[in-house]
Amino acid sequence: MTQETKLSRPKILLVDDNQALLDTFGELLGQLPSQPEIFTATSGTRALLLLKAETFRLLLCDLSMPKMDGLQLLAIVRRQFPELRTVVLTALEEEHFRSRAYALGVDMFWLKPDTQQNMETFLQCVESLLGRDTEGGFRGVQSKGLMDIIQMESLSQSSTVLRITRGSLVGRIWFQDGDLIDAETDGARGEAAFRQILGWKSGTFESLPPEPNRERTILKTVNGLLLETAQAIDEISAPADEHTPEANEQADHKKTVLRLSALTREGAEFVVSIPEKGSTDAEGWGTEKTKELGEWMGEAVESCQKLAQLLKAGPFSHLEAKAMDHRLVMLSHEVKHYLVGWPANTEVPKLKEETLKLVASWES
Repeated sequence: MTQETKLSRPKILLVDDNQALLDTFGELLGQLPSQPEIFTATSGTRALLLLKAETFRLLLCDLSMPKMDGLQLLAIVRRQFPELRTVVLTALEEEHFRSRAYALGVDMFWLKPDTQQNMETFLQCVESLLGRDTEGGFRGVQSKGLMDIIQMESLSQSSTVLRITRGSLVGRIWFQDGDLIDAETDGARGEAAFRQILGWKSGTFESLPPEPNRERTILKTVNGLLLETAQAIDEISAPADEHTPEANEQADHKKTVLRLSALTREGAEFVVSIPEKGSTDAEGWGTEKTKELGEWMGEAVESCQKLAQLLKAGPFSHLEAKAMDHRLVMLSHEVKHYLVGWPANTEVPKLKEETLKLVASWES
């Protein structure tokens, strides 16, 4: 192999806390026709260090990992490495995980293959993603579900009509240049029809010729609709009565999902919280610098409280600051202090109001 060929090989980063899985999938992915270089990491923190040190074409990550889970890693990657293609490879089958992952901008959500046929299809999808710069997308590759198909049509900027059939039910979803413009099923049209169709657990799919003159009834983005649908699924899902470690882990993971969704919805980049007393138990979402920011918050709150006592100005309410690439708002809410990072171009008059709104939804 020449040096030029070696340099042109795409790099894949595979992230999972299961070393045996990393070894198995690393070996399989290394045999793809594009001959990618495979790197592995057993934690989100290690993955971020590798992403800063190397230029990767594709990131594949699990969702259930300790400390920094896959959704938190994806939220950071979306902001710091926007050109990186991302794939979720997980055993979590719940639809709301799929929707939240797509809302974070992933290219593909895939359940860990359990058959040889599924493995072959998965490898075809990965190879197609690696070659998208020159091949213009990965249309025609078998998908695992309706949400995958919708995301693929959007990513490849398709103009088509998807006809979905489930028994006697028939639905249609219209795309124009990758935008989802309309949906229709028995007795419903627009967003209502789209949500009904996404609620179908099984069915068959068919791609029909585009209808460029179709009236547009849906103005929201594909990811926005997927996110709203996932929230609706969460609201109607019955809470688990079990208190097993598995149930508690699932509940914690669901809370993380909902909080990351709130970040996406409101446009914030990260949130860090500390208890009212001390900063040793900082929690963070959307940032890998939770500990450092928590310590800074503790020092800032202490300084503000001392100044308030000196000036007899009452209790600490909130603090606004501007960093090089963020606008920051820190405020007290019940028994915690919150620090929210916003994009640098966020309108200043709305900072406190938007932060209060985000924190209220955070703890609801």
